[in-house]
Amino acid sequence: MMQMKAVTIPAFGEAEVLRLATVAVPEPGPGQVAVDVAHAGANFAEVLYRRGVVDVPLPFVPGIEVAGRIRSVGEGVEDLTVGQPVAALTIVDSGGYAEVVVTSADLVAPLDGLGIGTEVAAALPSNSTTAFLVLDRVARMQPGESVLVHAAAGGVGSQLGQVARLLGAGRVVGTVGSEAKIETALGFGYDEVVLRDRVEGAGAFDIVVDMVGGPARRSGLDLLAPMGRLVVMGNASGADDVGIPANELWFTNKTVSGFNLAAFSATFPHDAGHALRRAVAAAATGELRVQVETLPLHEAAEAHRRIESGTTTGKLVLEVGEY
Repeated sequence: MMQMKAVTIPAFGEAEVLRLATVAVPEPGPGQVAVDVAHAGANFAEVLYRRGVVDVPLPFVPGIEVAGRIRSVGEGVEDLTVGQPVAALTIVDSGGYAEVVVTSADLVAPLDGLGIGTEVAAALPSNSTTAFLVLDRVARMQPGESVLVHAAAGGVGSQLGQVARLLGAGRVVGTVGSEAKIETALGFGYDEVVLRDRVEGAGAFDIVVDMVGGPARRSGLDLLAPMGRLVVMGNASGADDVGIPANELWFTNKTVSGFNLAAFSATFPHDAGHALRRAVAAAATGELRVQVETLPLHEAAEAHRRIESGTTTGKLVLEVGEY
């Protein structure tokens, strides 16, 4: 059995539990492809796996997105070929912090001739795909509508502002947790960026996207205009759940929706793949910008510590193998 290097979670805990290990190389099943990984994105989702918030079998190889080349294809895969450069969403079964990963062929976007490096391509499958799905599929954003995004300088936030612009938003406002992040967030398509605890005076919004939770979730609901939509897609603050009375929604003509990329991709892989290819195309034309910082695979623990500190801007990507 062939072996490969991978970062594993042998036990739940702090970042120090991550271990560089030797594991078996996975093989694609029907409808799947194996990818030789050049770069893998580092995300808060993988922090949740490591903490045990998401129940996964141990030892577990995290990693929800990668870029590299097709290594092999499973039965029934016709549109992808061995050696082809691709970006891939690996969120359904994870495994991206490794030299080889397997995922559904539906969740792969070819990179041929697009001029996108794998360090940038690896930063697109999770955050950029999410941005298109949240605004277009979940919030059903219409041209001219106003959008508020919490955590605007982070990985997902940096993409939501730009995608809102691409989809024709009339006003796009972001919130951040510190003054130091305001200038960074302004570079990602936002008309205005304010501190999260000072957002009350920002006006009313048709769409609010919240991945922070706690007080940000409550303020997001309060800031919705009539017929406004709050999309809940995370709880980075670790705050207790925020109860939203159904009668309040009834009386105010507001809507609350949830979005989870892993569950969506497992149930609607074709739609998730379409959004990924849309994101890749936007990055290739320069309409979508990703700010990337790379670390070697063996420094995955450091990547997790930076993500947990809340001080990161843009996206951290792990360098895994040769392209």
